[in-house]
Amino acid sequence: MSVIASGGTGTPCCEVVLGIYEKALRWTGDWDRLFRQAKDAGFRFVDLSVDESTERRARLHWPPHKRIEVRDAAARNGIAIGGVCLSVHRAVGPGSADPAVADEADQIFEQGIRLCADLGAPVLQVAGYYAFYESPDPGQRDRYVASLRRAVPKAARAGVLLGIENVDGADVTSLTRAMELVREIDSPWLQLYPDVGNIAEQRLDEEVELRAGAGHMLAIHVKDVRVGEPRRVPMGDGVADFDKAFAELARQRWSGRMMVEMWNDDADDSVERCVAARLVVEKHLDAAGIRH
Repeated sequence: MSVIASGGTGTPCCEVVLGIYEKALRWTGDWDRLFRQAKDAGFRFVDLSVDESTERRARLHWPPHKRIEVRDAAARNGIAIGGVCLSVHRAVGPGSADPAVADEADQIFEQGIRLCADLGAPVLQVAGYYAFYESPDPGQRDRYVASLRRAVPKAARAGVLLGIENVDGADVTSLTRAMELVREIDSPWLQLYPDVGNIAEQRLDEEVELRAGAGHMLAIHVKDVRVGEPRRVPMGDGVADFDKAFAELARQRWSGRMMVEMWNDDADDSVERCVAARLVVEKHLDAAGIRH
């Protein structure tokens, strides 16, 4: 699924487009201002969030005019909507032992796919949590896989790609595990949306894991982490080995969208923080010979 760019000489090379996570930006209640912040910080796309909060979860029920409003605001500001992160599945687990919760998780898949289609977002990020808030049981993975099987044909009909994110916790914690799901379901509409930071937080090897996902990575998350701290670690202050990760991407000649994942909690200097993070990422991309 990787796209190979070509330089002026016709030699295949790597090239990425950098984007930013919505939660890195300061929310003022105005979509034009949100997307303008992304542009001001030097990014070309934004990934939106549908999470556990009442406000963001309500996006699954946006009326048509609201979807058009958001899509048009992005276009006016020269920003693409790269994808939608369906992290509400952390609370409503597709692998839940409660049939009512599992049914709700299926509905969320369908609503998220439709939201992506209406926003013009090509990728719906699938969180690798079976049933995060429930005690583990032997059937969780099977129920999670069954839910994915039901979601994939809906995604195919809508023309929306599903990308599994390797997560913190104890479920789909590696690209190796995520690839087991991709092979088991065996559909071009289910691939990977790797998180380089989560690889490091799990004390896994970036080169080994990204190599395991070769040919199946729709886009890439980059964030910094410490072990036990998967969020809110300033870029460059953690343990993520971006040089090793980007060297492997260069070896694969991977090109695509790379999303900087941050949580700035509506700080007044959110744009400045995003710029600082972008510069760190660009430094490591340059070292690997990846254009941006």
